[in-house]
Amino acid sequence: MSVDEFYSAYDRVLQKWPADTQSIDVRTVHGTTRINACGPVDAPPLVLLPGAGATSTVWFANVSSLSQHYRVYAVDLMGDVGRSVGGGRSIDSVDELLNWLTAVLDELNLPTAAVCGHSYGAMIALAYALRKPGRVDALTLLDPNACFGSMRPRYLLHAIPILLSPNEERQRRFVRWETDGLLLDSDWLDVLALGAADFPTAKTIVPKRPKPAAFENFGVATTVVLAGKGKVHNAARIESAVHAVLPAARTVILPDATHHGLPMHPAAEVNRLLLS
Repeated sequence: MSVDEFYSAYDRVLQKWPADTQSIDVRTVHGTTRINACGPVDAPPLVLLPGAGATSTVWFANVSSLSQHYRVYAVDLMGDVGRSVGGGRSIDSVDELLNWLTAVLDELNLPTAAVCGHSYGAMIALAYALRKPGRVDALTLLDPNACFGSMRPRYLLHAIPILLSPNEERQRRFVRWETDGLLLDSDWLDVLALGAADFPTAKTIVPKRPKPAAFENFGVATTVVLAGKGKVHNAARIESAVHAVLPAARTVILPDATHHGLPMHPAAEVNRLLLS
C-alpha cells in the first residue's frame, strides 16, 4: 500500500461528515496535531479521542447528531495513524502524552471540555481526567480496555500477529473475528486496514491501569459504555469493577455492541448517551 491510498481512504470517510467540518492543525512541541471539528463554534466543546489506528474519522456516524449540541473536536492521536505529524520532541512517556493533550486544548482555547474516548482513546481520556480533573467537564469511556480490569487472554492471543507484524489482511481478519463479521463501513475499514499495513507510527505510550486510590475524591461525571458482545473483556465484570472505584458512575452495557464496532455500531445509542 502507499500512504496516498491511506489518505484517499481517510478523505473518503471525512466526506461523510457534516458540510461545516473544518480541519484544524494545531502545533505543539511534539509536532502538528490534526483535529476535525464541526458544530457551532459557540456550543459547548466535546473532544473525541479514537481507538488506536481508527483515526478521528471513525466518528463519522456520530458527529452529525453530536454537532447539533456540541462543538465537536475529533483528534488524530499524535504518534498514531492519521494526519497528525510528529516533529520536534517525541512523546516518550505518559506525562508527555498528557502534556500533549493539554497543549492541544490550550491551542484550541478550551479551558474545559467534555471528553469521550474509545478503546486506547478511553485510556488516554481517563488518565487525563485523573491528572487534570478541572479541565474535564464530563467523561465518557467507550469500552475502555485495561482501565478497570484485565483484557481477556484470548483477545490478546488474537492480537499478537497485529502487534508483531501488522499488515492489511491481518487487520481485516482481526476485526472480522472480534466483531463476528459485522458489516462495517468499507471506507473506514480501508482506513483501519491500510493504516495498519505500513503507516509510520511511533511507539505506543500506554497509561497504566489506575490504582483504586487514584479515584478517591474524583468528581468528574463519568459514563462507562461497555460492549456486551465485545471480546476484549467481560462487560459485566468490568461494570462491577467500575462501580467498586466509582460508585456514582453511570454504566451502560450495549448488548449487541462489539469492541471494534464502536462507536459506529450502535451509533444512535452512543449518541444518545453522549447527549443525555
